[in-house]
Amino acid sequence: MDNALREQLANGTYRPGDMLPAQRDLASEYGVSRDTVQRVLRQLAAEDWIQSKQGSGSRVLRVPRVGPAGQRAGLGAERQGRALLLPLIHAAFEQSTVSLDVFTLTSETLVGHLRQQTERVLVTKEISPERLHVRMMVPWEDEPLAYPRAKDPGDARVWQRWRTMTRKHLKDMEVYFKALNEGGVDARLEVRRVPLTPHCKLYVLNDTDMLYGTYDVVERTVTLDDGTDIESLDVLGLGSTLSHHRREADEESHDSTFFASHQGWFESCWNLLGVVAEGD
Repeated sequence: MDNALREQLANGTYRPGDMLPAQRDLASEYGVSRDTVQRVLRQLAAEDWIQSKQGSGSRVLRVPRVGPAGQRAGLGAERQGRALLLPLIHAAFEQSTVSLDVFTLTSETLVGHLRQQTERVLVTKEISPERLHVRMMVPWEDEPLAYPRAKDPGDARVWQRWRTMTRKHLKDMEVYFKALNEGGVDARLEVRRVPLTPHCKLYVLNDTDMLYGTYDVVERTVTLDDGTDIESLDVLGLGSTLSHHRREADEESHDSTFFASHQGWFESCWNLLGVVAEGD
């Protein structure tokens, strides 16, 4: 949940002045205890990202800078620096046919965006895509990953926490896709596991736009739901840089070359390393 809320602050889901959902709603959304929600909110408040008052909820104070002078960029301005996933997801889902290829460590960010787009289709009826196809690669569960993990090589609890969290996100996505199909959208979700610890996030939207960013590994204390603190190696979503690349008419341009190279890498891993795990 910690990483998910930090991602949402970074990607534009919540903006300064916005109120976060109530603690009970956050606990239900992320499948965690109220104690976990309170711990995460205390940490964000200590870092001055939010302000929490008993009986009044939690208000966003600030978000990471995403452009010159801290201004939140539009689609065109994003290509000058840090890019945001939210506006690109919104734009992609406004097409009649939506495709999305993803390589990620946890899928927390994607789950939140898919929930929003499902609401746009079925609740507010802002958009009406006819087809949706998502291909997502996530790490295998056969062996512990390079991260997240406890510094103690014999302690598997941080890895088990990641595994439980990832399974829940996949189940949540299945719920959204079922709802979209029942709502008349031809929606298909494919998930394959690969024997890799992701070094990057990769999103390919409608075969025209790509977001790419590397994970920075950090040392931090991970608190389990039972309150146990474990010194760990992990990655933090807050502030992670995503660069925006487009498929251009000039196949030799910088963006086109980058796009083709990373799309080719995704396809090779998907076809040669990816395995559909039981239950996915």
